[in-house]
Amino acid sequence: MSQPGFFDILSFGPDGWAKALLAGAWMTILIAIAGYTIGIVIGGFGSWAKVSGGSATRIAADTYTTLLRGIPDLLVIYLLYFGGSTAVTTVGRLFGAEGFIGFPGFLAGSLAVGITSGAQQTEVFRGAFKAVHRGEIEAAVACGMSRWLRFRRIVAPLTLRHALPGLGNVWQVVLKESALVSITGVAELLRQAQVGAGSTGLPFDFYLIAGLLYLAISTLSSVLMRQAERYFSRGVRRA
Repeated sequence: MSQPGFFDILSFGPDGWAKALLAGAWMTILIAIAGYTIGIVIGGFGSWAKVSGGSATRIAADTYTTLLRGIPDLLVIYLLYFGGSTAVTTVGRLFGAEGFIGFPGFLAGSLAVGITSGAQQTEVFRGAFKAVHRGEIEAAVACGMSRWLRFRRIVAPLTLRHALPGLGNVWQVVLKESALVSITGVAELLRQAQVGAGSTGLPFDFYLIAGLLYLAISTLSSVLMRQAERYFSRGVRRA
């Protein structure tokens, strides 16, 4: 049986891998979105702890960001996947289950990406909050706004406006980090390319296609982020 050509790989025919690669690309996007969302939640709480929390919460947040920014992302995935599998297996045995119980790869990967990106997003949100001019908050206080109303009408929108460029950069990093989740067996884009390369003996073709798909997702993401920046910067005078 002859090897499929480059364009045969991109087809939906019997020798084609288009469906599998597109499914892998979609899984990559899902992992990135899940991890990014988890990171936003962690980053929000982490930045609050650093800016407005007490000494104990600041120390905890500083420890978290220092550790997660200093540990390789791949190691975090290993720890969550294998550590989670060990924990699930132990709990399962308590209820009479036998054998090894694997921790879901999608969940482990999303949590790992979320925890690592959360450290970066903590710093992004902290810097964005610091960029909010104190005069605007003082003006809101002078107008008699409550703490919640100040946060909703002044602090949150301005912080988000300043944070968007940094959040866009974090998203691009998260998108690339999602490729590491392939070690858990999740059928994301890189994993599908590995399977295709092994099945056909055409590694260069499959990895090239995977790279082009990553580039397409990244480019589209950049366009959407720029649109969001323009939307939230309406009415802002530019030099």
